[in-house]
Amino acid sequence: MIKKTNIFTLLLTLLSLSSIGQTTNKIDDKERAQQIKDMRFGMFICWSYSTLSGQEWTTTTNKDASYFTVKGCDTDQWCKVAKDAGMKYILFLTKHHDGFCLWDTQTTNEKVTNSPLGIDVLAKLRKSCDKYGIKLALYFSEGDWHWKGAVDGKWKKGGTNPTAKKAQLKELCTLYGDIEFFWMDHAVGDGGLSHKETVDWIHKFQPNCFIGFNTGQTAGRLNLRERGKPGPIGDKSTVWNEHHLKDSYDNYLVAEFTYPILPKHEGGADWFYSLPKHDGLCHPAEKIYEHYLGAVKYGNIFSINVGPDYDGKIRDIDAKTLRKVGKLIKQGNK
Repeated sequence: MIKKTNIFTLLLTLLSLSSIGQTTNKIDDKERAQQIKDMRFGMFICWSYSTLSGQEWTTTTNKDASYFTVKGCDTDQWCKVAKDAGMKYILFLTKHHDGFCLWDTQTTNEKVTNSPLGIDVLAKLRKSCDKYGIKLALYFSEGDWHWKGAVDGKWKKGGTNPTAKKAQLKELCTLYGDIEFFWMDHAVGDGGLSHKETVDWIHKFQPNCFIGFNTGQTAGRLNLRERGKPGPIGDKSTVWNEHHLKDSYDNYLVAEFTYPILPKHEGGADWFYSLPKHDGLCHPAEKIYEHYLGAVKYGNIFSINVGPDYDGKIRDIDAKTLRKVGKLIKQGNK
């Protein structure tokens, strides 16, 4: 049985009412697009079961919330590193394909508050973002290996449950303040809700939130370029794989690109914390800064990805590299 809503969740709900009010006044799309473009540079944080498995996609077989045995969660450190790097936002993974939710959802027992960590990570991150003046965006896997019709495993399809998908998105849109944009992962399907329906649903609660999908039906105003690079809207050379190019590629207002801070390596994960043997690997600050300049040139936003470790901290090498990027940005602005 799912746990009853606790006092902390009730308080979050009450506190969120003012946030909902702030997002109900619709801003013109072009004006809003400029606000998104002005964010320029952010941190994409992937932290879930895959952090512990050493695999990019972790099957859910024989895993439940007790599997998430991380030792801590230092969201202040994440935000401090982001601030030092000149970043304006954090893009946080709320749920990967395995269905494990990093917030205190009422839709499933597969959630972080049922894990040994026992805290609502998204709520804690929201507080840290506000403390450091960092905006918040969210990653969400549309399909889910816990839903009906799923085939559990790497590169297998996710199940569909449009009611659960809508309920989860409503929680994310109404309990955690303003969300700048949603990064929707279509890798294992749309969860039974079309992309247009997904956009319309989110806009009921957050009309100024931009939504992007990494593949599948074209919808929303945000062009996602997974493992991509800077470039103008409509430039198909900016994405790494043709499967990201379905439908029209020109009807967007903003483009986002992202790739892992880890360079190519053997074994382990890419987007999540990999393995301790890879703790010395990191893209150079100069490369990241070059892509930051490209983002500024083309009006893109650039989300460099990091994976917090077993202690819930950004790796030392990542923090050092990103702080160097921050210094380069400050020097360039002089």
